[in-house]
Amino acid sequence: MSHVLLIRFSSLGDVAMTVPVLRALATRYPQHRFTVLSRASMRPLFDRLPANVDFVEADLKGRHKGAAGLNRLYGELRKLGFDRVADLHGVLRSDYLRLRFRLAGIPVATIHKGRSEKKALVRRRHKVLKPLKSSFQRYADVLERLGFPVDLDNASPGEAVTGLSPQVEALAGTKDGLTWIGIAPFAKHEGKIYPLELQERVVAHFAARANTRVFLFGGGAEELAKFGEWTSRYPTVVAAGGQLRMRGELELMSRLDVMLTMDSANMHLASLVDTPAVSVWGATHPYAGFMGWGQRLDNAVQLDLTCRPCSVFGQKPCWRGDYACLRDIAPEWVIEKVEEMIVKKQITEK
Repeated sequence: MSHVLLIRFSSLGDVAMTVPVLRALATRYPQHRFTVLSRASMRPLFDRLPANVDFVEADLKGRHKGAAGLNRLYGELRKLGFDRVADLHGVLRSDYLRLRFRLAGIPVATIHKGRSEKKALVRRRHKVLKPLKSSFQRYADVLERLGFPVDLDNASPGEAVTGLSPQVEALAGTKDGLTWIGIAPFAKHEGKIYPLELQERVVAHFAARANTRVFLFGGGAEELAKFGEWTSRYPTVVAAGGQLRMRGELELMSRLDVMLTMDSANMHLASLVDTPAVSVWGATHPYAGFMGWGQRLDNAVQLDLTCRPCSVFGQKPCWRGDYACLRDIAPEWVIEKVEEMIVKKQITEK
């Protein structure tokens, strides 16, 4: 029996993308053990995986901070008896841990991020606009190099959460034939956020829709302030952000008929609980390999502009200066796509 360590510290969306791969891995190799090393806040992502999957916390702001902390972390990990190490992150911290394991004679492998092809995808002139390998496949490639190939083509979809906790039920109420829509209007960078004045038109439409309840997802002071404005204007809109922790958010997402997101972590969280997502893309593009697990490209709302994509992660300033890739998306297009998804789900459930 092998004991494999898988390292991915951040970000939330990238860590969430390891989950389908790990589920396929653990299911195919039930005789082996797999342990995820990540931040404590990521633990709920791995709650519903097979019993041969464990989680170890990296306290990177506390006892594992800095060089001395990484040495301490390495010492703790060595005691767990790993005989393979998969670095799914490829940053300085994971590089150091991988080096220590390699020097100790433990086989290691690290992710190939495809930086050159991603650069060709987002460059200003002479773009190479083609689908690149997904992050899921890049993670799987690391495991294959360690002797654990997995078949992602036949891997299971996300897994819905069974039952609602009292806290979630108190916030959401009972569904009783209502249509539940989740909206996650924010992302880490401006180049991935559909303008809020346009998003409010989408929120207003679904707030007025018969037999419908809208849940807002997100966190942070700016986001919660905006949620407060919207919930005060639209009585059928409920702010889940700031009210639920990650486990609760996943429970609620698993009951949604559809989730509307940006190219953000919430798209990946919805994917983990097998909830269909409509995603809005601006400076970034699904071709970079970050589409949600099991989500369809034709449910991505985006414009064909010669300048996009201009960024892999959305952090670069707009070359045009106007973010036309987002501002020129009509709210009616987003509404139409969400309505289409609701109808499809209703047909499927009949």
